[in-house]
Amino acid sequence: MTGHDFSYLHGFGNEHFSEAVPGTLVWGQNSPQRAPLGLYAEQHSATAFTEPRAVNRRSWVYRIVPSARHPRFSRIDNGQFVSAPIETGVVDPNRLRWDPLPPAESGVDFIDSIYTVAANGDALQRNGIGVHLYNASASMVGRYFSDSDGELLLVPQDGAVVLYTEFGRLHVRPGEIAVIGRGIRFRVELCGVSARGYICENYGSAFTLPELGPIGANGLAHARDFLYPTAWFEDVNESIQVVQKFGGQLWAADYDHSPLDVVAWHGSHGAYKFDIARFNVMISGGWDHPDPSIFTVLTSPSAIPGRANVDFAAFPPRWNVAEHSFRPPHFHRNVMTEFMGLVEGVHDSKSEGFVPGGASLHNMWAAHGPDLETFEKAGSAELVPQKMENTLAFMFETQLPLTTSPFAHRAPHRQIDYDFSWANLRHNFDATVPGNRPE
Repeated sequence: MTGHDFSYLHGFGNEHFSEAVPGTLVWGQNSPQRAPLGLYAEQHSATAFTEPRAVNRRSWVYRIVPSARHPRFSRIDNGQFVSAPIETGVVDPNRLRWDPLPPAESGVDFIDSIYTVAANGDALQRNGIGVHLYNASASMVGRYFSDSDGELLLVPQDGAVVLYTEFGRLHVRPGEIAVIGRGIRFRVELCGVSARGYICENYGSAFTLPELGPIGANGLAHARDFLYPTAWFEDVNESIQVVQKFGGQLWAADYDHSPLDVVAWHGSHGAYKFDIARFNVMISGGWDHPDPSIFTVLTSPSAIPGRANVDFAAFPPRWNVAEHSFRPPHFHRNVMTEFMGLVEGVHDSKSEGFVPGGASLHNMWAAHGPDLETFEKAGSAELVPQKMENTLAFMFETQLPLTTSPFAHRAPHRQIDYDFSWANLRHNFDATVPGNRPE
């Protein structure tokens, strides 16, 4: 991005460290009697102190003004940004799909543009997720945000952004994702006239890399390809607003300084990004369409092994080589709930209606699969190796049903005729045809 110099640290979940001014990072102990250069030492604990080392996340920051120096927070209007449980929402067994959001009105920043599609669990119980869209037309100026309810996974769809965080800056474009840790303050600057995308607000355990099991050591996302920002700070003494999401509500306070005043830091809790082009796709080299779990980039585990609070799965360009098979996703019903989004291109089971910027929600046990056109083509296609290009779909797969917000359920851009996708699938059964009789 012109006018910016971005540098990154590599590796997922490691003990990273960075300093914007040489000599400000403390070594040997975290909180000396006096931190260098008149800075204040402060610890951010994203897990309980005694959680196992493998999942323990905390960072030490050395900042110009301690976070404790702030005035009282007061409630502000939530707009359409809500949390679980959504008391007035709809737990809908029907299949739901939305067109992209219309263009944003002018002057709408990231915070004000967020609207909730659905949520599950309970933000206060640190369980479940919120699914949101953002559709901004202005950068955040003199305004900062933090989410105490959960970490935020951003999936840009149209328009790059710069995330200015307490730990440094991340330039994130469509095709990449970013994760901002719980409680971290940041602001969003647009790189163009607008930016829109998807958000998974994860109330549960922090996102981590999935286990690889029989895949072996080198599949899916590689830890070294995750990028953390280097230290960068603002030393600004002017009136600004800090908005905090806490207990499902938005609160705000007017500060006299920027909260992005961290000069040095070290630890494992922060913000990071990942380029999905670096995801090493695993495919079926024999027959059948693989389960979507094999496309998992990040997972938030639940208390039950293998049943995720939420998985983030991505479906980037890849080869299709399965023989004697129906290659697109087959007809299915799942105990897990699926929220799908599309960054670019066409999804391989929907020939029309599901477009970039759109979304679909199939709650647990909702029957879904390919539409008629996809079914007909896939059933008669020559099964030669095929490269699926210029496509990027993704899924938030979660263990609980998602309650749709009233705003999203009655939204004008919701496709009320979505069921028509399967209406023309015909009764083809004929027991007199030899190929139809079981051997």
